[in-house]
Amino acid sequence: MATFKERHGEPELDESDEPFVYHGEELTDSRAEQIAQEALAAVRRRNLVPGRKSLTGDGKHSPVVQFRVPGPVREALEAQAEREGLTRSKLARKALDEYLERHAG
Repeated sequence: MATFKERHGEPELDESDEPFVYHGEELTDSRAEQIAQEALAAVRRRNLVPGRKSLTGDGKHSPVVQFRVPGPVREALEAQAEREGLTRSKLARKALDEYLERHAG
């Protein structure tokens, strides 16, 4: 796939001293950062953060569980996930769900 520069050439830089106006006000570095933070907060409120939708629901972040495994276990996980067309996380959730169902007290 062609890069941006290959498709469009070198971007032109605006070297004028004229201020950049955004929504009727001069855009400064601090205002640009504020706009970016507000946009990111709005996206997060809609649960559109990178990754998948919340597993918990209600727009809440899913809890994270991490643990270490030996290299061969990770390799087996990756191979099985690929065979099933799943991510490692989805396969691990599936396996844990099945284990907990079998061993429910």
